[in-house]
Amino acid sequence: MDEERSISLVQFIVNEGLVPSPDEEEKRKNVILKLKEIVLTWIKKVAWQRRFPKEQIAATCATILTYGSYGLGVHGSESDIDALCVGPLFATMAEDFFIVLHNMLKSRPEVSEIHCVKDAKVPLIRFEFDGISIDLPYAQLKVSSVPENVDVLNPYFLRDVNETSWKSLSGVRANKRILQLVPNLENFQSMLRCVKLWAKRRGVYGNLLGFLGGVHLAILAASVCQKYPNASLNSLIMNFFQTFAFWPWPTPVILQDRILPTAGDAIETRSLMPIQLPCSPYEYCHSNVTRSTFRRIRAEFLRGHYRTRDLLKPDFDWGSVFEHFPYPKEYTRFVKIYLSASDQDDLGDWVGWVKSRFLSLLVKLEEVQGLCDPNPIEHVDIDVTEPNVVFYWGLNPSKSSFTDIRHVEEDFMKNLKNGYQGSAGGMGLSILQASQLPKSALLDTGIGKGTKACWKILDYNLRRTPTYSQHLPHYFVGYVATDREPEYPSAGG
Repeated sequence: MDEERSISLVQFIVNEGLVPSPDEEEKRKNVILKLKEIVLTWIKKVAWQRRFPKEQIAATCATILTYGSYGLGVHGSESDIDALCVGPLFATMAEDFFIVLHNMLKSRPEVSEIHCVKDAKVPLIRFEFDGISIDLPYAQLKVSSVPENVDVLNPYFLRDVNETSWKSLSGVRANKRILQLVPNLENFQSMLRCVKLWAKRRGVYGNLLGFLGGVHLAILAASVCQKYPNASLNSLIMNFFQTFAFWPWPTPVILQDRILPTAGDAIETRSLMPIQLPCSPYEYCHSNVTRSTFRRIRAEFLRGHYRTRDLLKPDFDWGSVFEHFPYPKEYTRFVKIYLSASDQDDLGDWVGWVKSRFLSLLVKLEEVQGLCDPNPIEHVDIDVTEPNVVFYWGLNPSKSSFTDIRHVEEDFMKNLKNGYQGSAGGMGLSILQASQLPKSALLDTGIGKGTKACWKILDYNLRRTPTYSQHLPHYFVGYVATDREPEYPSAGG
């Protein structure tokens, strides 16, 4: 029965389109190769700007390292690529990465939808390359040249790196360590594909909304693989749900590591679900889990356990484990979050910014409602002509007296306007009964390809200040947008 269920689960993964075709795989590999070529050209250009000797320019290198779902080998046909640009000490983020490399990418015919995301915890350039979405942060190492196969776990390369570079490197380092620590890579990858699909279908995926992100799920899955190194795929899934349905949170989840010491109780984490990064005994995955989302995640672990625990169940169907969460049946009242902008480009920026601030709204709603379920599914109000995105979050059914949401809306709008550098879009909150939900929200279709959380920092409709190299007089590197009068720096200034 165990073997049959494992085989049927593999077939389920294929039927759901979770495994990309060979052509899609080849396309992604070519994109990474082209990016590496661009980055190599970029770093030699930067070295030339610094007036380095010819021999040093020829020898200097920078590289691209992949991480996230692509780096772990669990990406699907719709997945984006998380790629890290790693450069040497002379290549700065502010000038060389966000201006020189940005402009080189922007000039390429394969590149579209390029944005600089400077205000994120990990600043990055986001763009599409041959139709594939790329997130590209930057890490600056204190070396004169970065080898193509740089070992980001080697302390030599990590010495004295700044905090931003350290954060950018943590995803790559965590990925690499996870791949080293799992006993059976193929089983881990199949299991993680299933776990991610389950989290998305059940509405508990997405760190911005207080749920589990990709790195959280990868470490949870890896810990189960370590505990049951010879288990079948079916047994791994069963043990995954059983383990975390009854996990004694806030005891942290820590991967077994023969090299690194465990942090023990000495490290205090304020997270409700602490999960330690496998590349350091003192670092934990950034978590936004709140009281509401903690309760939802635990309920879904328990549901998964009850659905999979009976190995001899005659009519077992994997589809029942991965059913979409039925929001309209679970909640009688919803808060409607309506976001709008003047055009589609501005909407993408605005929605990305609002989503990055969703946690403050969730915490506020918890204060007045006790519990709130932030449904990640994005809808569009087709009765409105302006570009829009709508969210419907489930509200605590026991607090039906809450109807006045104006003070919550005012409070959240103040938060949104604080620091946003584009033209702010519209935002409105209202309370709906389940019977008032539009038909599109009644269909449990799950998460589609949502709007990426991004926003433009450079607005080329504003005044643009030309920027010159700090190291090569009269060498023009690009424009920076400003809403002030242009200040033209002196050559080399």
